Amino acid sequence: MRHQPPTNIDELREALTTPTEASLAAVRSLNGDLLILGAGGKMGPSLALLAQRSIQAASLPYRVHCVSRFSSPDAAAELTAHGILVTSCDLLDSNALSTLQDAPNVIFMAGMKFGSTGAEPLTWVLNTFLPGMVARRFAQSRLVALSTGNVYPFTPVSGGGATEQTPPEPRGEYAQSCLGRERMFEYAALQYGTHVAIIRLNYANDLRYGVLLDIAQSVLNEQPVDVSMGSVNVIWQGDANRMVLQSFSQCASPACFINLAGPETVSVRWIAQRFGELFGSEPIFTGAESTTALLSNSALSMRLFGYPHITLGEMIEWTAAWVKQGGASLNKPTHFETRDGRF
Repeated sequence: MRHQPPTNIDELREALTTPTEASLAAVRSLNGDLLILGAGGKMGPSLALLAQRSIQAASLPYRVHCVSRFSSPDAAAELTAHGILVTSCDLLDSNALSTLQDAPNVIFMAGMKFGSTGAEPLTWVLNTFLPGMVARRFAQSRLVALSTGNVYPFTPVSGGGATEQTPPEPRGEYAQSCLGRERMFEYAALQYGTHVAIIRLNYANDLRYGVLLDIAQSVLNEQPVDVSMGSVNVIWQGDANRMVLQSFSQCASPACFINLAGPETVSVRWIAQRFGELFGSEPIFTGAESTTALLSNSALSMRLFGYPHITLGEMIEWTAAWVKQGGASLNKPTHFETRDGRF
């Protein structure tokens, strides 16, 4: 079944947050309210809206609570308009953290990536120290913690990607601090008996940001596409949101690890060439493909949660149409091509 491509922000929001049978089943298993920490970022608002709409569609009495600094008032206003309870808070303030409402289900999304080079102390505070604070504060909750595939070593492009059993080998301080985040939640699972699922995500795509948007903009603007990181995994953010909600069913002590990524190992060069076909232009390339890349094997998440509803082909076509019409961008490049771990 092919889906209609979003042509404006309202249609995009609908595509990202429409409840599915899987999201309805996921919220029915919550047995209480949902608290999302760090909900003001790229992924948080649409995840919160999917949860809220699913709870309403399932006629459940649960509430969705979102906590963030909310540097953009528009994001907070949109969530509030949909009945979501919004709290503006600096999570590093231990007093503020202690006064947050309890919830049986917590999603942790706060962290720092872009700008981490040159701000290493803040990166470690946000990505490692803060998770330790949160893990202790919500030790009695089920915790789903968003992490990243960057904790893995580069693996052979022909090898299917790192599995959850692949030993971490983070490259650079950003990735090292993300492994620190994971260790804090692992500790909580062992020390307090907290049920935890750690989600290693790469790369979620919204039409306003993501690897596909980065490549599409380069092709359309006749800028070189760097193929140094020659292959990637990509997944529609709406599918990633659904799978995050489904992850509560996997929370365990010791902590459970799940790769959340697209099922395909996709050539960056091929993606650029496909955009070139859609734009009627010839891509320009720089760099050279390596035999290794940052890749995740998503076989476990596909078995647990099902395959993405939005296919790779649809994501590429939607992104091409969005870029051609001058659709909105969050202006937050993924820097997927980075191989030295410096973000």
